[in-house]
Amino acid sequence: MRSTEELLQLRQQAIALRRAGKSRRQIEEALGSMSNTTLSWALEGEPPPEWTRRPRAKDAVRARARELRGRGLDYEEIATELGVSKSSISLWVRDMPTPPHLTYQESRKRSAEGVRRYWAAERPVREAARQATIAAATAEIGPLSDRELLITGAVAYWCEGLKGKPRRPSDRVVFVNSDPALISFFLRFLDGAGIERDRVTYRVHIHETADASAAQRFWLGVTAASPAQFRKTSLKRHNPKTVRKKVSDDYHGCLRIEVVRSAQLYQKIEGWARAAMRQSVDP
Repeated sequence: MRSTEELLQLRQQAIALRRAGKSRRQIEEALGSMSNTTLSWALEGEPPPEWTRRPRAKDAVRARARELRGRGLDYEEIATELGVSKSSISLWVRDMPTPPHLTYQESRKRSAEGVRRYWAAERPVREAARQATIAAATAEIGPLSDRELLITGAVAYWCEGLKGKPRRPSDRVVFVNSDPALISFFLRFLDGAGIERDRVTYRVHIHETADASAAQRFWLGVTAASPAQFRKTSLKRHNPKTVRKKVSDDYHGCLRIEVVRSAQLYQKIEGWARAAMRQSVDP
């Protein structure tokens, strides 16, 4: 049992060793064995040397939390930014002053910035998942057989092509679309149906404010057709009251494909399409 004088002397020695950069183990070795309670009392108020501090995984996150708090963010905003709980944020920054209340405009600006940061991180993830789903679905289909080509082509025409009306029957094959991939597919369907390409004519439909010549060159490239097969471009009058969104360089209008002497082909397409659709309702 040490006397009071011995304890005070022990404390002085322990403090001197601590300030010299010694660890608890080194101090205990220098001063002799003692209980943890006695050593803690002797070192009370003396911080440990920096070299004895072990780096913690969340030190960088804690520093970032304090930085954000200093910029005026509240607990919820910091927690969202760093992906940690609000209780951890409170523990790390509770000694810092509470930021002043934001004005309505500042709050709106900060909220918009948070949304922007969220989507900057989230959008690539969603796009990667989207592309993976598309790739998997593409692999499921694989190459189309001749029969599958006729079925899908006929259904595509029945969705997008010109169809006769009971009051105005018209057995003509006319297909209009702005998607180059769908246009190429429909031409492949015509090949599968035994239609020679010289029986096909084309016409570009486009707004008068767009580049009609560039559009025709584009569709010539897609179809690999002869310029002689292209009829005069149809220009759509511009309505100043309409806010057009298709004004970029990749706007090429629509392409109208018509098969001459196509009554029999139209009737076949109708039969193929009806047969395909009947499969979905017949037991």
